[in-house]
Amino acid sequence: MDNHRLITMGNDARSRSGFGLGQDRASDCGEEGAIAPPILPPVQRWLDEVVIGLNLCPFAAAPRHQDRIRLIVSQAVPASEISRLSADFAADFAAQLLAELQAELRLLDQRPPSELETTLLIVPQGLEAFADYNDFLALADQFLEQFGWAGRFQIASFHPDYCFADTDPGDAENLTNRSPYPLLHLLREASIEAALADYGEPDQIPQRNIRLMGRLSKAQRQRLFPYLS
Repeated sequence: MDNHRLITMGNDARSRSGFGLGQDRASDCGEEGAIAPPILPPVQRWLDEVVIGLNLCPFAAAPRHQDRIRLIVSQAVPASEISRLSADFAADFAAQLLAELQAELRLLDQRPPSELETTLLIVPQGLEAFADYNDFLALADQFLEQFGWAGRFQIASFHPDYCFADTDPGDAENLTNRSPYPLLHLLREASIEAALADYGEPDQIPQRNIRLMGRLSKAQRQRLFPYLS
């Protein structure tokens, strides 16, 4: 397994799950009025009760309490909405989202990890289908290479319908990467390397999480993942 692509929550090298999910900052959540009220609370709860509460990611708790995460909701408009807008706003959805991704990567690059460790870009519309989400991930990886971000940053993936390679949608292990909304988790490669160097047997994390998901009762699943009901 490539430790730079370590699955800290799931089980397959194609899936990319991150670490260092910390306390969100209200001032880091976009312009005033940009975040729809229903969007942020489910993501906060998922961080608290699933990622950190179940210790799916051993690297998450400290940065969370140190207030070093940025939560930002994408304002990209999907094609179904673009058709109803004037030509001035009829930009391609992927181009809009890539522009937001570029802006967030630049911000991470400009600020030290002691101030801002990681960013969660929440995409509430446009990537609801997991196949579309996977297609955009491939495009985003190409984007990282094209603009020289590869090797410095990577994108971890979370989605309400996340499904690892060689699994069925109903398999419990998919819960490790099932978030309330499609998310793009922007990670610093240097931070990943440092965390892995200090953690004993990181390759065991995915298997531990798979076992943990398999032991959850129906009631526990409904409580922890209400958005999947």
